[in-house]
Amino acid sequence: MATDDPTHHQLSTDPELADWRVLLGRLCTRYTTGDMATGAELVARVAEVADRLDHHPDIDLRYPHVSISTVSHDVGRLTARDRRLAVAVSDVARDLGLRAVPHDLAVLEIALDAMGPDALSPFWAAVLGYAPEPDHELADPAGRSPRLWFQQLAEPRTGRGRFHLDVTVPHDVAPERVAAALAAGGRLVTDEYAPSWWVLADDEGNEACVCTWQGRGGGDEDGVED
Repeated sequence: MATDDPTHHQLSTDPELADWRVLLGRLCTRYTTGDMATGAELVARVAEVADRLDHHPDIDLRYPHVSISTVSHDVGRLTARDRRLAVAVSDVARDLGLRAVPHDLAVLEIALDAMGPDALSPFWAAVLGYAPEPDHELADPAGRSPRLWFQQLAEPRTGRGRFHLDVTVPHDVAPERVAAALAAGGRLVTDEYAPSWWVLADDEGNEACVCTWQGRGGGDEDGVED
């Protein structure tokens, strides 16, 4: 990592990035717009800023809101360029009088427990139309559908599902999300790895992980003060 690259912890505690959250190695935000015209204006203004900075985010325009995420694709991580762009985008949104709702964000991944990921990966790439990526991952080339990744098993596992869902949420939302899942009838399988992830299950044993960036190498610090 370059010495001037901000860590995930630094980005998560940066007062100029209050609109943003780190999710799966990307800086992400969402602004409520209330109508398509306002959203389109935000997108146009962000496009101008991106061209000026020569750093371009991914943008999802919907009727009530606009979601924006950025990562430095050429190096595959967050850099000072992403921070600079995020601050500029926040300035544009503030000028338009828009409210950020980063707590509404989440990113879904699908995990498949496997004894031989290398043997299974070509099938799932073909059936999903996905492209292979490092570390036993498959990704939608258009970036629209959830990633599929393979969890290497040391031995065959029976009596439970082979698929589970990973739901990555803002670090300051995770405890609330876990509590809501437990209140809805779920059970805690383990919190051994928290705050990186909590493993939960429904009444029939189907599992899901609530995940954050914390403790995943995005900085030396595992926690962030709310």
